Amino acid sequence: MSADTLRVATYNIHKGVQGIGPVRRLEIHNIGHAVEQLDADVVCLQEVRKLHRQEERYFKRWPELPQAEFLCPEGYEAVYQTNATTKHGEHGNAMLSRWPVVSRGHEDMSDHRFEQRGLLHVKIEAHGTPVHVLVLHLGLIAGSRLRQVDQVIRFVEREIPKREAVVIAGDLNDWGAKLRPMMNAAGFNDFIGERQNTFPSRLPLGQLDFVYGRRLKPIGVEVPRGRIWSQMSDHLPLIAEFAL
Repeated sequence: MSADTLRVATYNIHKGVQGIGPVRRLEIHNIGHAVEQLDADVVCLQEVRKLHRQEERYFKRWPELPQAEFLCPEGYEAVYQTNATTKHGEHGNAMLSRWPVVSRGHEDMSDHRFEQRGLLHVKIEAHGTPVHVLVLHLGLIAGSRLRQVDQVIRFVEREIPKREAVVIAGDLNDWGAKLRPMMNAAGFNDFIGERQNTFPSRLPLGQLDFVYGRRLKPIGVEVPRGRIWSQMSDHLPLIAEFAL
């Protein structure tokens, strides 16, 4: 990998479990191998469990570590932030970084009481360059997503110096890339090229997962495909490369 390239992956891991009811299966161990194969400088994860008491009792091989730490490859640093607290546990967003973590922050992005959402902000230093990474999982309602993107843009204007590079990555639930004009107007660009469908993983019909960059030049994008990838989560990962 070139010394002036940043490789960023985003992946909704569906809490490390696939299927429903008694036929559900634990995939977190396979996802751990998959994260290493992505070979990304930064891995942005959504639907990451910190704990879940019911699943811990159900699955004999449930990891002792929280999922973000369990998935973190050797030599990387894990940063996790809870977005949602439920009856049996909590889950949220995480970032795994090959580069040193300088600082971390969080902002509540819940648009209504039925969906708990949040923004994870991590500043890293990649190739000696400060890069701010924002990990998102936006809402299911179109109006919520518009308000949440507006909140993200205001957060960037308030919290991040204009001269520093920013990555915004995650499951944006953005069918048809309707949020792209707002992102472009705020100075964020992604790679527009061949089809990058990521959902549903077994028969990808649309792109819900995006990686945008500011003060970064998009140079390539890929979506790993195949039977193994389609079994681990309901989303496929998306990997984007940027020139710093």
